[in-house]
Amino acid sequence: MISAAYCQAMARYNFWQNKQLSDCLDVLPEAALTEDGGAFFGSILATLSHLSWGDWIWMSRFEGRDAPPGGIAESTSLFADLAGWRDLRAGLDQRILDWAASVTDEAVARELKWHSGALNRDMTQPMALCVTHFFNHQTHHRGQVHALITRAGGKAPVSDLAFLPEDI
Repeated sequence: MISAAYCQAMARYNFWQNKQLSDCLDVLPEAALTEDGGAFFGSILATLSHLSWGDWIWMSRFEGRDAPPGGIAESTSLFADLAGWRDLRAGLDQRILDWAASVTDEAVARELKWHSGALNRDMTQPMALCVTHFFNHQTHHRGQVHALITRAGGKAPVSDLAFLPEDI
């Protein structure tokens, strides 16, 4: 289904997208970051928080490390401001890049087992499906942030994978 090379490309894409988002968010007024723009999680910051929480929970499953605090209901409040997002995001993006650099095709071909707090049950799924979902989840919520930035009058980043710089 997917390979280690796919994981590495998508980790690079994630890093690039978050760097671009950071630059776009710099020029927005603070009120635009916290205003409920009608996205599933409301505001830009709440959506970025949920996205970061989602990345953290999936990385904890992939690596067998500690999960983020709380559940989905608390996922929108990991940080209070853009600086808090940047700090958390930098660590998560590096963690994702490091994981992708070390993952093997064999690891991606295995099954992943974890306990789902949302479903309150143990889960077993193909790792490839989980990794695909992980990167798709990022794209989905960044798309919502893209729309919220545009709605607030800002310029949203280029998101086409074809434009991913080779040096990222």
